[in-house]
Amino acid sequence: MHYPNEKIVAIIGAGPAGLVSARWLAQHGFEPIVFEASERLGGQWNPAAEASGTWAGMRTNTSRVMSAFSDLDHESDVATYPRQDQMLAYLERYADRFGLVRRIQFGKRIELLEAAPDGRWRIRSRTGEGMVEETFSHIVVATGAQARPLVPEIPGVESFTGALGIAHTSQYEGPERYRNHAVVVAGCSISALEIASDLAYGGARVTSAYRRQRYIVPKLIAGVPAEHVLFNRAAALALEALPPEALAEGLKAAVLKASGSPDQFGAPVPAGNIFAAGVSQSQGFLPAVAEGRIIVRPWIERIDGSTVLFSDGSHARPDAILFGTGYGLSLPWLDPAIARALNFDGTSLDLYANTFHPDLKGLAFVGLCNLVGPYLPVMELQARWIAYVLAGHVAMPSRARMEQGLEACRAMRERGQQPVLHELAVSLARHAGVEPDLERWPHLERALLFGPLSPVSFRLQGTDRLEDAPARTRAAAEAFGAIRSSTFTPEELHLRRLLEEQASVSP
Repeated sequence: MHYPNEKIVAIIGAGPAGLVSARWLAQHGFEPIVFEASERLGGQWNPAAEASGTWAGMRTNTSRVMSAFSDLDHESDVATYPRQDQMLAYLERYADRFGLVRRIQFGKRIELLEAAPDGRWRIRSRTGEGMVEETFSHIVVATGAQARPLVPEIPGVESFTGALGIAHTSQYEGPERYRNHAVVVAGCSISALEIASDLAYGGARVTSAYRRQRYIVPKLIAGVPAEHVLFNRAAALALEALPPEALAEGLKAAVLKASGSPDQFGAPVPAGNIFAAGVSQSQGFLPAVAEGRIIVRPWIERIDGSTVLFSDGSHARPDAILFGTGYGLSLPWLDPAIARALNFDGTSLDLYANTFHPDLKGLAFVGLCNLVGPYLPVMELQARWIAYVLAGHVAMPSRARMEQGLEACRAMRERGQQPVLHELAVSLARHAGVEPDLERWPHLERALLFGPLSPVSFRLQGTDRLEDAPARTRAAAEAFGAIRSSTFTPEELHLRRLLEEQASVSP
């Protein structure tokens, strides 16, 4: 089928990224068609989806303020960190509110995305009735960043004879299966640490193994969600303005104040430079280490039958091994020519602001980025920016600017880094013309700088501003007792002055 009407936009995926993309494209006069392989929307939050890594009882890594879009808050009885079923219910409410279900073609699996001869894009998909071929001027890829579990190559892994076998944490369904069993959890990501804690408090004997000791922050810092404290607008502006050494020392000081150093709990000493060590998040991991519920070991050197040998010479004989070693992007249907243009290596893409590529006009990407920090607000900003570009509200960046962005993207990749989400959020808001001007909102300055990067804070001005955005922005900043007044603390004043000084000398 050929869609000559440029108002018809194909969206691949009906998870959070696809839904918010459809909502904003429809808002600005487009007719989105959403392709979804499953029989239900929700993406990762639909545990029945083939690629879902969620399970009943799983909690979000970000608060209910940050695990939502700007038009719709969670129900009042949802906890600080929503459960999997609550996130799915939220996404279904969101889809109902904006009439998105009728736009979703369920059970439609993508087989190929390629360039068509007329400069448009062709999608081949499979349904229960056979293969379908359709051509569109614009396509949004919104398939998520956690679709392909990564398992490292370890000598002897195929010889493991533990009774419960080997699995990736994406297959985890709760601690009951592992109760009274010994488990090695490999990895130091958020999911690895949270699952290690879940197992330890659920009656398993847990050994946690990882390559390097990261600094670990709790999900709640003095009752306030960590991303409200560490991934706010002031932190994003500091990344732009301050030298790396000052940033590293400032972040390290904040983390140590919030949670102490891992070695205080019995874990190894992390590297002095926090950027070299890395930062992870878990509410219960370090306390479980301190209580002896979790034994920490260095990385796995090899596996020999029932024995796991670690690089320090120690060993364990677990019943199970769980690899919490991250995810790659699952885009098997990308035509090789598109994959080459994107420099796709299985885990990342070369994109300008994680959204566009200058050589792939008509393609856009939402949600295929690092997951530490305000993920749903970033997806919404990407969706709004795409809709605004297509609708002509804002101009696409020049090719020269986009090429510079791609060079920066490649440089980060070579350093093994990915964009941090709070910095990306501020960048996307500027592109979309919705970054709030602090001088215009003096009564919200502290909330905007040191409160959360709440999605509604990007509805204060510009296209699609909301009348109630100021009140809701303040409420988001006051939630959990984070910011109760407009009076800056001494630490906030110090950072604010540094940012002002840097801005005054910048060209």
